[in-house]
Amino acid sequence: MASFLSYIPIVGRLVAGGETRSIDIAPVEVHNIEANPEKRPRTLKHLLRANHVNHAIIYHNLQFDNHMAHILCSAYHLGATPQQLYHIYDEEAKTLEPWTESPSELAQDDWRDFLGDKRYQRAYVDFFEDALAMRHHYNWKAVMEEYMFQGDEPLVNGLIGGLGHPLIHLGYAYEFDNREVAIEALGLAATQYNFLHRYLDDPSYTRPAPFSSASPLELLHKLASDARFDGLFDTPGFANIEPLFQHHESLVLEYWNAWDLSSLSSGEDLIKAFRESQEAAVALLVATVRPGTRAYNFYVVHVLTTSHAVRILLPLIPARFHLGLVRQWWLLALAVYVAELRPKIDPDYVPPPKGRDWKLVEWKALNSEWKADAHYVKAIRAMREAARTWGDVHEKYLAAAVRFAEDFEGWVHT
Repeated sequence: MASFLSYIPIVGRLVAGGETRSIDIAPVEVHNIEANPEKRPRTLKHLLRANHVNHAIIYHNLQFDNHMAHILCSAYHLGATPQQLYHIYDEEAKTLEPWTESPSELAQDDWRDFLGDKRYQRAYVDFFEDALAMRHHYNWKAVMEEYMFQGDEPLVNGLIGGLGHPLIHLGYAYEFDNREVAIEALGLAATQYNFLHRYLDDPSYTRPAPFSSASPLELLHKLASDARFDGLFDTPGFANIEPLFQHHESLVLEYWNAWDLSSLSSGEDLIKAFRESQEAAVALLVATVRPGTRAYNFYVVHVLTTSHAVRILLPLIPARFHLGLVRQWWLLALAVYVAELRPKIDPDYVPPPKGRDWKLVEWKALNSEWKADAHYVKAIRAMREAARTWGDVHEKYLAAAVRFAEDFEGWVHT
């Protein structure tokens, strides 16, 4: 296990070519399951490979994402036994679908021509696997460098397409140093690439806002009472996101630019801003649920699990993408919050843990009736990692995790 000191943030550094604004937090433990001979990591390795071979990364009329890697890796991190991992695989596999052929294969000179076309998921995975074998000698990080981080409009700037699933998948690839998951992450980034990338790629969208704050939560509270957003949509739901940008882009971009990371003067300030973004992600999932309603929102949980992915990736990706990655998360958080009709965020909805501890929360993740629910397990793991990263002297992360773990009775899909 990594020591406690490995979770203490450190401040910014100089990189080649001058100073790059980086968010320097220490890396989490990377699980090298490929070379570990013990049974538990071997089991995870075999199951990830089996999923990669047998199941499409997008299924159900190209609408749903394959979460097998997410739940297996989260459960493994929380201590799942080989038997528990096999059970998760069997349960998750029941709803997945086999690969189907794409309309055509892809080549080095045309692979970007089909970005955003989910019908090409098999072709993209084949293309990136061919590059892994024939261009990069099975070094998946070299493949990632070429296709994720290079070019005028790099794929990394489009990771929040598909409700952030490419971003989430990429986090697990790096944390478990797994080439199958890495290739899948590239495939998801390519097939779920959509209009959202332009806000990172085109600098004209980044401009001074009429107000600003270093606190994402403060901006969310302001947004909740902003009358300009009243009545934009009749009902909550993911389907509101694209119309939000089509018809009310300027409103969203006000709040997006109001969290101005580039204006922060020190590495410590950037770290504090990112820490507060993780606090906001937890609050959005748990502190928006009125006591007694148990109305945990399926779309809002992705704000937390993408934040967790950003936490994993920041120490491991090129520093020049740090601020852009965090700003992508913020754009997704704003879009989801408005699409869900801006539910009230009330810390009083989250009572103290009253003697319950992380062992209870982890036990619930691995043994409750929701142990095969990928988003339930991932949310618990994300809160656990946030507590480890930042410390939890006042047990706010623990309180949120206890409430969620004990109160959860299924997802609200509106």
